[in-house]
Amino acid sequence: MKCFLLSVAIFATVALSCGAEKLHPLSDEFIDAINNKHTTWKARRNFDVNTPMSSIKQLLGVLPRKENARKLPLKIHPEDADIPETFDAREAWPDCADIIGTIRDQAACGSCWAFGAVEAMSDRICIHSDAQTKVLISAEDLNDCCSDCGDGCNGGWPDEAWWYWSQTGIVTGGLYGTTDGCKAYSITPCEHHVDGDLPACGDIQRTPTCKSTCDEGVDLVYKQDRRTGSAYSIAQSVKQIQIEIMTNGPVEADYDVYEDFPSYSSGVYQHTQGDYEGGHAVKILGWGVEDGTDYWLVANSWNEDWGDNGYFKILRGENECGIEADIIGGIPDL
Repeated sequence: MKCFLLSVAIFATVALSCGAEKLHPLSDEFIDAINNKHTTWKARRNFDVNTPMSSIKQLLGVLPRKENARKLPLKIHPEDADIPETFDAREAWPDCADIIGTIRDQAACGSCWAFGAVEAMSDRICIHSDAQTKVLISAEDLNDCCSDCGDGCNGGWPDEAWWYWSQTGIVTGGLYGTTDGCKAYSITPCEHHVDGDLPACGDIQRTPTCKSTCDEGVDLVYKQDRRTGSAYSIAQSVKQIQIEIMTNGPVEADYDVYEDFPSYSSGVYQHTQGDYEGGHAVKILGWGVEDGTDYWLVANSWNEDWGDNGYFKILRGENECGIEADIIGGIPDL
C-alpha cells in the first residue's frame, strides 16, 4: 500500500512539474480559455487555426533595440492642460478624419514599424496644415529605402523611421493600387483572417527594391515630393502622451505582443495568457474609459477585418506590454 501511495505521489509531482498540455494559440480551446477568464476584453478567431505562428511573428516587425541605438530628443510638455476623459483624433480634427481614420494593410510584410510612422506623419501633415494638405506618406518608400531603419519586411526600428523623415524625407503614397501619391504600397493586400475576400497572406514577402522614382503614370517628381519634419520621443507618462496627442496629433508606439493578442475582438486588451511573440508598432489616436477601465485607442495595420474594424483598445496607465514606453512624434515641415 505504501508503495502504491508513493507511486501516486511521484506521478502527481511529475504531472504538476510538466504542466498541462500547451494549447495552440489559435485553437478554439485557447480562445475559449481567454474568454472564460472574463477580463476586460473578448477574443475571437481572427486567424485560421492552420496559420503558422511563425507567419504571425513575421508581422511583428519591431526589432530588438540595438546597442548604441539612436536616441531622439525628448519633448516635455507643460502639464497645465486639462485632459478630457475621452479623446479621439478623428473627432478632434473632423476635417482630417478621412486621413486619420484610414486603416492600412501591411500585408505579408513585417513593415509595421514603417506603417505606424507614416500613418502618424500623414495625420500630422493634415492637422498642422488645417486640413489644407491631405496626403498619405508612403510606407513603401520608407520600408524599401531606409537602410538604417532595419531590414524592410524583416523588421525595423520606429525611431530610425522618424529620424529618416527628419533627415532625408519620405514621398507620398497610399494603399496598394492607388495613384494619388508618388509611391503606393506594392505588396498585394491579403487575408490575415478567417473571413474575407482577399487571398491568403502566405509567407512574408521580400522587401521590394528601393526606387528613387514615382510610380508609372503618376505626375509627380520623386525628389520634389519628399516630405520632412522633426522627430522626438515622449516621456513614459500618461499625461505627457495625452498632451502630445491632443496638441499635435496621433503618435507611433510599439509594444510586446503575446500569443493572445492576435485573437483580440473587443474590449480593453491586457495580456491574459500565452508566450511572448515579438514587437509590434501601431498608431495611438486617442483614449477613453470602458466599463471603468482606462484605455488607449489604437489603429493596427492588419486591415479592417482584424479586431474592432482594424482598431483595438489597450489598458492605459500601467504601461501594458510596454505600450507607453516608446512613444514617437514630430512636427511636419509645411
